[in-house]
Amino acid sequence: MLSAMIQKPRRLLAYLSLLGTTQLHLRNPLIIAWWSAAFPGFGHLLLSKYLRGFILIGWEMLINSQMHLNEAMVYTFIGQFERANEIINLQWMSFYAPVYLFSIYDSYRTSVDMNHQYILAKREKAPIDVLTLGSMEVNYLDKRSPWLAIAWSLLMPGIGQLYTHRIINAFFLMATWIVLSYLAHLLEGIQFLFFCDWSQAASVLEMRWLLFLPSIYGFAVYDANVSTVEYNKLFDHEQISMLQKGYQPSRFKFPTSPLRK
Repeated sequence: MLSAMIQKPRRLLAYLSLLGTTQLHLRNPLIIAWWSAAFPGFGHLLLSKYLRGFILIGWEMLINSQMHLNEAMVYTFIGQFERANEIINLQWMSFYAPVYLFSIYDSYRTSVDMNHQYILAKREKAPIDVLTLGSMEVNYLDKRSPWLAIAWSLLMPGIGQLYTHRIINAFFLMATWIVLSYLAHLLEGIQFLFFCDWSQAASVLEMRWLLFLPSIYGFAVYDANVSTVEYNKLFDHEQISMLQKGYQPSRFKFPTSPLRK
């Protein structure tokens, strides 16, 4: 029993639960930091650090809406600098910079650390579960199409995450998209645009909430694509490991795992 405990890998490459698959894989820390700069918390969601990500996203929406940052940005873009200075709330602005910078720093640092953990887990030949059964859900390793994940995300943010069985991200993205679209009067604005009523469309839209939507939309597409690609690599890696362990002759040179690239 003691020898079995010693030989057991200290790290896991992936963890399958009823709510999704959490896995270690190589990430570009600069891309993770960029998403945190685009919207604090998104970088942490890409790292599957959901609690920290949700806290930062909630903080961003609260502080941004209270200081009227999005509205000030719109006035700045159209050259109304005096109006931007009038509408910005400096009382809330002082809270913004520290947490914003922390979000970028922490996501970058965590991404580097998780890359190290991935390398160590791969060297330890960490085991991978392929199936999880429960009374409410079933999760299993499978290959899916990244293009289909992108297409579903383009139709509605969050559906691509449902396609890849990332229930937490899917629920968050769909709920956030619906609430913000309602607050921003997005559908009314689109309807007026279809009738070429530009002035009415501009007047009905609530810029304080509207400017959150492009970041959420782009993140949903990117996250669905990356998750699908990495899940496919994980599936291939598990299949190769299983065949090597159970069927590979000692003299046969088996193809390397895509996770080793």
